Amino acid sequence: MNKTWLIIQREYLTRVRKKTFIIATILFPLLYMALIFGSGYLASKGTKKLRVAIIDSSGLFDKALVSAANSTDSSSYLEYVTGNGASVQANYVSLGYDGFVVIADTAKWDKGLNDVKLITDKTYGLSAVQGVENKLNGIWDKVKSNKLGIDDTKKAIMDNSRINLTGENEKDKTANAAVASGIGYLCGFLIYFILLIYGSQVMMGVMEEKTNRIAEVMVSSIRPFQLMLGKIVGISMVALTQFFLWILFIFIIYNVTKSTGGSNDMISGMLGGVQKVFGSINIPLIIFCFAFYLLGGFFFYSSLYAAIGSAVNEDMREAQSLSLPVTMLVIFSIAMMTTAISDPTGKVAFWASIIPFSSPIVMMARIPFGVPGTVPYWQLALSMGLLVLGFLFTTWFAGKIYRTGILMYGKKPSWKEMTKWAFRKN
Repeated sequence: MNKTWLIIQREYLTRVRKKTFIIATILFPLLYMALIFGSGYLASKGTKKLRVAIIDSSGLFDKALVSAANSTDSSSYLEYVTGNGASVQANYVSLGYDGFVVIADTAKWDKGLNDVKLITDKTYGLSAVQGVENKLNGIWDKVKSNKLGIDDTKKAIMDNSRINLTGENEKDKTANAAVASGIGYLCGFLIYFILLIYGSQVMMGVMEEKTNRIAEVMVSSIRPFQLMLGKIVGISMVALTQFFLWILFIFIIYNVTKSTGGSNDMISGMLGGVQKVFGSINIPLIIFCFAFYLLGGFFFYSSLYAAIGSAVNEDMREAQSLSLPVTMLVIFSIAMMTTAISDPTGKVAFWASIIPFSSPIVMMARIPFGVPGTVPYWQLALSMGLLVLGFLFTTWFAGKIYRTGILMYGKKPSWKEMTKWAFRKN
């Protein structure tokens, strides 16, 4: 066990001291901040606010309705034009308008306005046109309400009289379908990205050691299982360190921008949604299960990526070819996750959350729906137990491949040949 601990220390300290680790750890929060503020700035500057003349020949619209719409909606600016507006139609560009809309004299308040056209001298984006359309629809709704004698109070009552149906699990009052779906997707995709990103890092690390001939010395003094276990745990600690540092930096960035009064509606909305989600689920259980399945899934897949890294040489195309089946298992798990969220008690959800290669993603999609209401304790225990056994098996399997593959040069291996290495007697 002492040798395994030495391997863990070496893997962890070697990687966290690299410039690439430090740069990537600092660069991600900066890119995150640039993405949040940059996208908000570009969104605010990139949408064209059209100035449109409303030429009403029907007498249904009036200046007060248009002015009221402009005061409540800034997506575009509408200007009511009296008379037939012939001069405006002929000279709208020189008058400073981006376009004009004609409401025909044949328009009826109890009929739809299907033939209304926005006439412009150039083609504008969909969001700009929709801003004008939404504002016109708001005015038209007001015209119909006035004709029907529906005041704002009555209209508010009608708008608020819809039935909002929410499901409730009688066995688990904290479960909520919408909340559980959001948490399931969030946890599933987080695990998905971590498995792919850091799993490939394990493969690259093993390939680097093989190229530098470092592993040849280690293989002669330590058992394959101990070596592989130490490498996987050490690199997983590096991944978790970087992941939690990112979370910490993002949290600090959010609080700094919030305290300085910066407009960060996107982040506030996201955190507000998270607070609502956490208000109706078993938080300790979600955190515990997420940590368990994140580590279990990482250990499971990292051992396979490490086995591939030990078998290939410096050819990245060869590594990508061998790692494709493993990557496809992760992608397949995402497909099963969407099915599990649609039917968390179905057969597909059950089996996909039990089998080790898909359980880290799929079970985390089921757990927010309620334990033990949707996921009985025995299913959760069975899933966790099989994942641990699966990790131990893949670590042993990878260790056997590692012991042979790390000493093989100039030969292109296949999964069939790698399996023979694993079950070959020493």
